[in-house]
Amino acid sequence: MRIDVFTIFPDLVSGPLGQSLLGRAIDAGVLDARVHDLRDWTDDVHRSVDDAPFGGGPGMVMRSDVWFKAIESLDPDRGRALLLSPAGRRLDQSFVRELAAEPHLTLLCGRYEGVDERVAGGLPAEEVSIGDYVLSGGELAALVLIEAVTRLVPGVIGREESHQRDSFSEMEMLDHPQYTRPREFRGMAVPEVLLSGNHADIERWRREAAEAKTRRNRPDLTPGAGPREPS
Repeated sequence: MRIDVFTIFPDLVSGPLGQSLLGRAIDAGVLDARVHDLRDWTDDVHRSVDDAPFGGGPGMVMRSDVWFKAIESLDPDRGRALLLSPAGRRLDQSFVRELAAEPHLTLLCGRYEGVDERVAGGLPAEEVSIGDYVLSGGELAALVLIEAVTRLVPGVIGREESHQRDSFSEMEMLDHPQYTRPREFRGMAVPEVLLSGNHADIERWRREAAEAKTRRNRPDLTPGAGPREPS
């Protein structure tokens, strides 16, 4: 998979891309991530990417002409263009699976008061949000999207079962609780069923525990369900 990222803070994106799972995916050639400095497509001495909003108001707005020149530099293959924005479609696991099937994504990281509306409408670029809150820019949101999508690309995670068991997988519920050594810590013991060696009982407990955790922490995913705990 190829992912192009356009930003005015390339170091903010490049650093994390070299770490952990993303770094390994790049080293293995499974992920081709390219970070571009949006200011490279400006034509003034100050390398300006923004200007005052028409109609007045606080802050500055990122200019459409700079964005168009930058993204069109990828033509004819710019892939699926996504503008990170709190006004966009919410990124959930279903959307992540959809994006993971794409061979090429282009991510646009906004700043300031936002991006000229003609960018999303004219390129076009789909607006994508990682949640109902506001960040200073789209860079951290882009990294969230990249990691979520890359995990589902074949060859990135050794065992496909690992991400099939993740929270919000095909069953659309949270993952079950996890335990490791020590068996008891400060009066808190590991559930005995996990030590039993009975795989059928363990799977049943994990399923029930995942359902209980989902009802407790994310009742919106299980409307009408009661607070039943695993037996």
